[in-house]
Amino acid sequence: MANNQNDTVSKIVSLCKRRGIIFQNSEIYGGVQGFYDYGPVGSLMKNNWKGLWIKNNVQQRPDVVLIDGSIITHPKVWEASGHVKNFSDELVECKSCHKRFRPDLIDHATKCPECGGEFTKGRKYNILFETEIGVIEGEKVHAYLRGEACQTIYLDFQNIINSCRVKIPFGIAQIGKAFRNEITPKNFLYRTREFEQWDIQYFCRPEDMDKYYQYWKEQRMNWYQNLFNNKDSLRFRQHEKDELAFYAKIAFDIEYQAPWGWAEMEGIHWRADYDLTQHTKFSGQDQSYLDPVTHEKFLPHIVETSGGVDRSFFFLLLDAYQEQKLDNGDIRTYLKISPKVSAYKLAIFPLASNKPELVSVAQKLFDDLSKNYSVDFDDSSNIGKKYRRQDEIGTPWCAVVDYQTLEDNTVSVRDRDTMSQIRVKIDEIDSWLQKQLN
Repeated sequence: MANNQNDTVSKIVSLCKRRGIIFQNSEIYGGVQGFYDYGPVGSLMKNNWKGLWIKNNVQQRPDVVLIDGSIITHPKVWEASGHVKNFSDELVECKSCHKRFRPDLIDHATKCPECGGEFTKGRKYNILFETEIGVIEGEKVHAYLRGEACQTIYLDFQNIINSCRVKIPFGIAQIGKAFRNEITPKNFLYRTREFEQWDIQYFCRPEDMDKYYQYWKEQRMNWYQNLFNNKDSLRFRQHEKDELAFYAKIAFDIEYQAPWGWAEMEGIHWRADYDLTQHTKFSGQDQSYLDPVTHEKFLPHIVETSGGVDRSFFFLLLDAYQEQKLDNGDIRTYLKISPKVSAYKLAIFPLASNKPELVSVAQKLFDDLSKNYSVDFDDSSNIGKKYRRQDEIGTPWCAVVDYQTLEDNTVSVRDRDTMSQIRVKIDEIDSWLQKQLN
């Protein structure tokens, strides 16, 4: 059954709250726009999503190392990066209701879409979150929450060279929180004020930039396509000349075809030597690289891949959302999501929760499998409701301990996508599950 694209987002938001995936932050106080909490199921899914990125980009590569940088840095960092001067949005304010809007998001309307009032002239607003370091009034140091996660990679560049025996070309990867005081957060996880980014800054010789830019561009697209169902929903969009940063020769976005149109998920950027040059200038510390073989000293150039963890996870949910009309007329909702991302790899049920002989076998199976896998155990409600819950959170398989189990030591395993069932011996289910996941 085809999804109605106009209400898919609202269905995802509802499903996420209903099934413990994502909640509005501070909901009991009316919520705070642009902030979300991941629930028990969503936390597992998001950690799996991040774990796949780390496995692909760090664990399986000898040339990329991982860091976890601080959220607050020296305030000069954001002067060097240009964020203090340039990280701003133009806004117009309604003279009547005093709400503010970005002109590009209201199609440069001349009247307020809320009350019809007149607008003021556009003004620039910096969207860095400000904070202070210290506890004594008058002695506090003005600082910022980081507006992008990648700056700590540049700050640790020399430390990593000196401590980890890396040689150019090499990359530094990081997954970390970033904060932007967005004027108009919207579309659930797409535009929020607190979010996570995954970044790779790949350092290379200037003459090798073209080669490594093309390499990382294809690597990142291939990774997403291997995990999304609909590969046609992903595309590259090249930045126009007037979009490019002054130091960039080229930039591409990986975009997802969201219900509201094509939307950026990750950028592959040509950063050249801009960042290391800026931090050399503002810190007074030389950020050059010394080749251990040729003894040549130079500033590396950088290929950056920078994506949103939360927004790509949101797109993964949109891609996975399925509605199926059953023979009895009911609509079955399920997430057709990779088992590598799903919160649980297997859900285990006793057919009847009031039969101790079934519950005890199911409990033992859970105890055994949970040593190696994330599995769920459910002895509540009826079997139909159990399947419904697991379908909606994307659990790929459900194992039911029934009366036949007591006779031949097999369980009924149901597939999420096809709803077909097979019998698997309890003492073989570990190897069967491992085979499915691999």
